[in-house]
Amino acid sequence: MDYIKNYNEWLEKAVEDKEIAAELKAIEGNDKEIYERFYRSLEFGTAGLRGILGAGTNRMNIYVVRQATQGLANYVLKKYGKGAVAISHDSRINADVFMNEAARVLAANGIKVYITTELQPTPVLSYLVRYFKCQAGIMVTASHNPAAYNGYKAYGEDGCQMTDVAAGAVYDEITGLDMFEDVKLMDLQEALDKGLVEYVQDEVYTSYIEEVKKQQINPGVCADADLKVVYTPLNGAGNKLVRRILDEIGVKDVTVVKEQEMPDGNFTTCPYPNPEIKEALRLGLDLCEKVQPDLLLATDPDSDRVGIAVKDYDGSYRLITGNEDGVMLTEFILSNRKANGTLPKEPVVVKTIVTSKLIEKLCAKYGAELKNVLTGFKYIGEIILNLEKEGKEDNYVFGFEESYGYLAGTYVRDKDAVVASMLICEMAATFKKQGKSLAEVIDGLYEEYGYYKNTTLSFEFSGSEGMQKMADIMASLRDNAPAEIAGYKVVGTSDYKLSVQKDLLAGTESVINLPKSNVLQYNLDKDNMVIVRPSGTEPKIKIYLTAVGEDKTDAQVITDNLEKSIKSIMGI
Repeated sequence: MDYIKNYNEWLEKAVEDKEIAAELKAIEGNDKEIYERFYRSLEFGTAGLRGILGAGTNRMNIYVVRQATQGLANYVLKKYGKGAVAISHDSRINADVFMNEAARVLAANGIKVYITTELQPTPVLSYLVRYFKCQAGIMVTASHNPAAYNGYKAYGEDGCQMTDVAAGAVYDEITGLDMFEDVKLMDLQEALDKGLVEYVQDEVYTSYIEEVKKQQINPGVCADADLKVVYTPLNGAGNKLVRRILDEIGVKDVTVVKEQEMPDGNFTTCPYPNPEIKEALRLGLDLCEKVQPDLLLATDPDSDRVGIAVKDYDGSYRLITGNEDGVMLTEFILSNRKANGTLPKEPVVVKTIVTSKLIEKLCAKYGAELKNVLTGFKYIGEIILNLEKEGKEDNYVFGFEESYGYLAGTYVRDKDAVVASMLICEMAATFKKQGKSLAEVIDGLYEEYGYYKNTTLSFEFSGSEGMQKMADIMASLRDNAPAEIAGYKVVGTSDYKLSVQKDLLAGTESVINLPKSNVLQYNLDKDNMVIVRPSGTEPKIKIYLTAVGEDKTDAQVITDNLEKSIKSIMGI
């Protein structure tokens, strides 16, 4: 890509957005800054677009959003002849602007658009696609990334994020477009007047809430449990609907972290608004010390994920990992639905390949089929779609991923922090009535099945040099596969890019029947495991460690040894 040529074209044509024009002027003559903005285009994939806000083809701005939306419009019209698209956004900087720009492009192409009057959780967008029987959907969000980022998730007609084939077709359309010359635009007010753009009405959100309530396991359990909750939406989109669902199921004692209550794309109190990170929960944990609730709930900016902390034995608050919460919810749902006679005859639980292996034991206990999928909730949504096609949609019981994403029910096809918050409160209320805290619940599961400690390591590689470094590390691992890690023999490997699984003890190979993905998995002695994968949405390599110990201390020692060994092998 001729980055100087692209820069000069933008300098001439990108004049509509005054901030972008000013930024382009400000970097004139600065070759490094120009290169970083123009050495590539943000690539549209199964996660849509995501990047730093600013000027250039490698940044998120109105021109990149318009080009992507024109590509999506071309895809919809070619596949369906006509169509409708739902669009929403979270609290990100320029998220509402990008939503409106996308609506202008779609309307100019004769496509009906349903947009929200204010920010909404990502799962609501999935619901809107299904509710209005749209052919596609767009959610403007960068999930849990820092404030400098924004993004654009694309959804298919089933309400699930686009998978490889559809995303590839849209990408092909995008790459054939000149972002200044080939994009159609209509004035937003004109589109509203012509009925091409329509705002979503309140009754639609009420119908979404009713669907969420249908996923209750023990309806009414919260009404007299005196459950006390501290909640933070982390300045994102969860505030209204999470508080609404908790109120409607009977959780009345909810204290909200005031500094993080209202939408704020600058995320001034939590630079990394990610419930996986303790610092993001600091204000919530501080409030817990004052209020002394049973648990803390924290939803991320687009409210598709939820993290929790629970009161520990000594009165302090223990952070619960995404794996631990998912394990507890799986046990809670399976055991209670079995007890009350609502568990289907052939229950299906779905998890990603990097999610806790402890789920295997729970599914075996309750006779549930466990399906493993690649990282990305779209693959869990795809399992639901396949079950629906077989007339077995009701067999789906629960799906989750280690990064705090959960879904019960099939009313949406993406992870949903609204339903997860409801189920977590139901679970806490049920056990509170039995005189047990959630800390006791997770510890009890460890005592029964073994102490499974799951740890995620993340290493950032910024800029163009970082992307090459990531590629080199993955290539080196493939060319020089380790025979042992931290003294534990590698007994099996899975290369999801080559679709090859090897049992090194038996000396056999088999085909992995999942979409290709740049992921390497090493199964070790004693059920330990290491998985390495580049992030699909950030310039990071992630390492997932599974350490199985006799107790917490033993598992931590194993984790430390695995971390030290794999980092040495990878040269990090």
